[in-house]
Amino acid sequence: MKENVSVLVVEDDVDINNLLCRILNKEGYSVRAAFSGSEANMCLEQYDFQLLLLDLMLPAISGEELISQIRKAKTMPIIVISAKLGQDAKIEALRLGADDFISKPFDVNEVIARVEAQLRRYMVFSAAKENQRILRYKELTLNPETVEVRIKDQPIVLTAREFAILELMMSHQSKVFTKANLFEHVWNEEFLGDDNTVNVHISNLRSKLSKVDPNTEYIRTIWGIGFKIGD
Repeated sequence: MKENVSVLVVEDDVDINNLLCRILNKEGYSVRAAFSGSEANMCLEQYDFQLLLLDLMLPAISGEELISQIRKAKTMPIIVISAKLGQDAKIEALRLGADDFISKPFDVNEVIARVEAQLRRYMVFSAAKENQRILRYKELTLNPETVEVRIKDQPIVLTAREFAILELMMSHQSKVFTKANLFEHVWNEEFLGDDNTVNVHISNLRSKLSKVDPNTEYIRTIWGIGFKIGD
C-alpha cells in the first residue's frame, strides 16, 4: 500500500518542493518536506522513510554530505534531483551512494516512474534480507544461509554434522532433544539404540564453543532425557 510508503523530499526551492510533494501525495505516498540538509537530518532521526528525493545544492549541509551521512546507517533508495549538470556531478552522487539521478528541469511522469522502480528494488532487497534467518542464543549466532557460527563475532569452525545439530537445537530452543531425535534428524537414519555417535558430536561441539566462551553453557544435558540449548 502506497500510503504506508514514506518519502522525504529535500529541496530548498519552495515551488519545486511543493510540486514534488503534491505529485507524490496524488500518487498515494506519505510525504514529508525538508528545505535544508540540517532539517533533513532531523527528519531522518525522527521518522522512518522508504525513499529520499534529494537536491544537491542545499543550505547548511550539501546533498553530497547528506548522502555520505545517510549511507553510514541506512539502505533506503536515494534519488537525486539536481540542476548540477555534467557527468562528473552524476558520477560523484552515485559514487557516494545515490541510487538514481534526475536532471532539472524534470518531467513529472519520469519522477514517478523512477520512484516506483527504486521502491520495487528496495522492497525485494528488504524481503530477501528479512528472510535471512539468523539464529541467536546469548553471544552465539548461527547463519543458515552463509553456514557461519560465531560467538562475540569470533568464527567457530564446525563439521557439517556439528553444524546440523547446532542449527536444529537453536531453531527449537525450548525443546529437549533425545539422542534418537538428534540422530534421526541429522543422520536421516533410524536410531537403533545406545549409539555413542551423538555423544561424541555433542562433546566436540561443547569443546569448540567453550574454547571461545568458557563462562557460558550453551548446550545443557538434561539427565535421563537428552540435550537442549541454554537455560
